[in-house]
Amino acid sequence: MVGTETSDDAAVYRVSDDLAIIQTVDFFTPVVDDPYTFGQIAAANALSDVYAMGGSPRLALNIAAFPSCLDPEILGEIMRGGADKVKEAGAVLAGGHTINDEEPKYGLCVTGFVHPDRIWRNYGAREGDVLILTKPLGSGILNTAIKGGMASDNEIRNVGHIMAILNKYAAETALDFRVHSCTDITGFGLAGHSLEMARGSEKTLVIHSKKIPVLEGVSEYAQMGLIPAGAYRNRDFAESEIESRIRETWLEDVVYDPQTSGGLLLAVDRQDAELLSERLKENGIFGVIVGEVTEKKEKSVIFD
Repeated sequence: MVGTETSDDAAVYRVSDDLAIIQTVDFFTPVVDDPYTFGQIAAANALSDVYAMGGSPRLALNIAAFPSCLDPEILGEIMRGGADKVKEAGAVLAGGHTINDEEPKYGLCVTGFVHPDRIWRNYGAREGDVLILTKPLGSGILNTAIKGGMASDNEIRNVGHIMAILNKYAAETALDFRVHSCTDITGFGLAGHSLEMARGSEKTLVIHSKKIPVLEGVSEYAQMGLIPAGAYRNRDFAESEIESRIRETWLEDVVYDPQTSGGLLLAVDRQDAELLSERLKENGIFGVIVGEVTEKKEKSVIFD
């Protein structure tokens, strides 16, 4: 039902009239020093693809690479963090596969369930829809600052906490509303994933720069030039189809910043948007209205 045509978040295969399975895999190198936290973040990131399709994770397998020169207890802590997030998601962790490698890597292969008529795709946004973002931006920049030994303990804890939050809670809240399109903001950044939604929907996404939520410390580090290499690759990929009216150079860097375990970007029916935003807040879930969907214009995404 969903393949590679629109670079969607996961593959979807129909099993019966009322059941489809969602299949995804994701893994990466450590973004924080603490093994347990890294395991949580990597698992939350992999599970997010299922939530971005409107589904529920049911089965997960570990995928890991680990050097023989490091203490195996470190790998145990990484997998414990992942297992705790899989349990929080309500899924079953059933083994996996590990290889010897020079650099640690960890993630999950995840299978989820969804009703075939209720799949969220990264296309299908309609003119007049309102855009809601469920996590603040800037994790890539903060992770660069962490690697450089410049981030404060509070900033390290905060970004680790944000990246480890499951998109389960935002997705489950949004299921009661008319969501026409959804994607999670990960490696391509807000600009790249917005572009994919706009292209697939044959619409233009207008995002208000003053409403873009940014993590604490990001502005300072971005102005210092602590921009990850992935942000420049994202700019090269997306810039030709984006119109940016952002005045602050640092904020423009933020919209291209590759996110790790970022939030959902939801295109919601205008009549439902305010109520969904309020419902998210009532449930203690981050959710900010950042823009809207318009008819197709010359550029696919506009940051005003």
